[in-house]
Amino acid sequence: MSFGSKPERPETRIQQRNRVAIRAAALKVFSTFGYRGSTVDQIATEAGLSKPNLLYYFPSKEAIYRELLETLLETWLDPLNEMDADGEPVEELIGYVRRKLDMSRNFPRESRLFANEIIQGAPQIETELSGSLKQLVDEKCVVIRKWIAEGKIADVHPHHLIFSIWSLTQHYADFDVQVRAVLGKEDPFDNAETYLTQLFTRLLRV
Repeated sequence: MSFGSKPERPETRIQQRNRVAIRAAALKVFSTFGYRGSTVDQIATEAGLSKPNLLYYFPSKEAIYRELLETLLETWLDPLNEMDADGEPVEELIGYVRRKLDMSRNFPRESRLFANEIIQGAPQIETELSGSLKQLVDEKCVVIRKWIAEGKIADVHPHHLIFSIWSLTQHYADFDVQVRAVLGKEDPFDNAETYLTQLFTRLLRV
């Protein structure tokens, strides 16, 4: 805040509620139609607001999309951040697999939104991908290499191990329709955790 300027007033409860409603509506619209196929009018209708009212909170579709992605990226990094370098290696990695699978189960729209952004070439978050995301992954790969050198887990490529965890867990959210079509009435997550736990445990144990 510059000298002599008026302090910003905190948002009222109604304003906070409207902002939450806009983000929730935008998540539904963007995850369904993608960024290019979505409009401010669609988001406003889904949020139960007029277009001018929505634009009071966010100046553009891009501003809403950008805020969603920035918040989502932080959430997406949390499970990897929880991996403890001092923990039991196989348990720590299996724990990461389970946390990622839980995210697919509990946040499928967020997963599809993120996937759509990556498929489009990550125009909004390319800097973050090569910055904070890469830094965290590289840090965890150092830990994994240390575990390998100490003979605590099998000799696997750290980066490709993490890529495999991403693809095998996020598949259940990003390709939900395909998975459910094949499984029929079976819940996709009923046996997923058991299978992925067995798969990665066998891969990692020396």
